[in-house]
Amino acid sequence: MQISVSYLTSFYSKEKTIKLIEETKADYLHVDLMDGLFVPNKNFDLKEITPLLINHKLPLDIHLMVLDPLLYINDLKKLNPEYITFHLEATKDVIKTIQVLKENHIKVGLSIKPQTNILELMPYLSFVDLVLVMSVEPGAGGQSFLKETSNRLKTLINYRTENNLSFKIEVDGGINNNTILLVKDVDIAVIGSYICKSNNYNNQIMKIQSILND
Repeated sequence: MQISVSYLTSFYSKEKTIKLIEETKADYLHVDLMDGLFVPNKNFDLKEITPLLINHKLPLDIHLMVLDPLLYINDLKKLNPEYITFHLEATKDVIKTIQVLKENHIKVGLSIKPQTNILELMPYLSFVDLVLVMSVEPGAGGQSFLKETSNRLKTLINYRTENNLSFKIEVDGGINNNTILLVKDVDIAVIGSYICKSNNYNNQIMKIQSILND
């Protein structure tokens, strides 16, 4: 399993938190971008966020919690992200958004909220590189893991196997040393406050890896 670390909830500034994450053995830097429309909170301005991320060392795993993802792709592509993930619920034209990301040579992620029926993903799974299953309501860090997520993940894993598909499965929300085994079969776990509200980021990552390897 790969670890994508979100700087959304931290003791420190965004700048310092990103620096500390990039000094760890994390696989990705998870970038949560919220517009205050799709979710209640707004946490970014492109002019502010671009200088923080333009010289990133870790691959960027960008999660758009915005109403119209197409408005942001042109600016975000300058950051050379590995993934840009948008929400199924946030656009009326999922296929067009997928096409625009592919045209810009960005790996495509598609996400769903906890209450969205996982079957709604099925028409798009052959076109995407990643599916992000939210295990909390999107929009705020530090929430508790929703246990029903485990069954949703099993459904998705089985569908991928049965249909010989290759997209990665990522889970985001409430992941820590107590919940990591509930999602042990996914490809990428997004972890935020468990790491970034600690005094030693790399130790927290190593604890997760140790639990998975036991």
